[in-house]
Amino acid sequence: MLLKFFLTCNKIGAFTLGGGYAMIPVMEREYVDKNHWLDREEFMDIMVVAQTTPGIFSIDMASHIGYKLRGVWGGIVGALGIALPSIIAILLIAIFFHNFKDNVYVEKFFRGVRPAVVALIAAPCFKMARTAHITWSTCWIPVVSCLLIAAFSVSPIWIIIVAGLAGYIYGRVKS
Repeated sequence: MLLKFFLTCNKIGAFTLGGGYAMIPVMEREYVDKNHWLDREEFMDIMVVAQTTPGIFSIDMASHIGYKLRGVWGGIVGALGIALPSIIAILLIAIFFHNFKDNVYVEKFFRGVRPAVVALIAAPCFKMARTAHITWSTCWIPVVSCLLIAAFSVSPIWIIIVAGLAGYIYGRVKS
């Protein structure tokens, strides 16, 4: 089981461009749909915890999922599995960067990849909205949160704290 988990994390780390949030749909497909290690609710919960945990999002996700599956060793295996391809790629780029840093084709490649990465980050947002049971009456919350962050440079930490407290108070008042 640990070897399969390591190889799955390794595959996600090796073939996903765009960093942590671009990995979400691939992680969900592998961990929830394909291997059935988690259900969607567990995946969402781990994703929320990983977002609030300091560090690299994809490594936090893999280590939390690994910990849930196999304890401490699962967490270590997940973190190593997802990080190893990036470490190797960064080492290779550092070694050979001076050979291709001014290459027009490399520059065009990255210019083309950027919009795809934005789409890869946006797609899980819509999936998360369905999983989080966001309705027309609650859709104002993420919209206002985005506006506060983008227009007024409010720290996402404050958004999370205020939303958490508001949810707690709402839950207490409702019951």
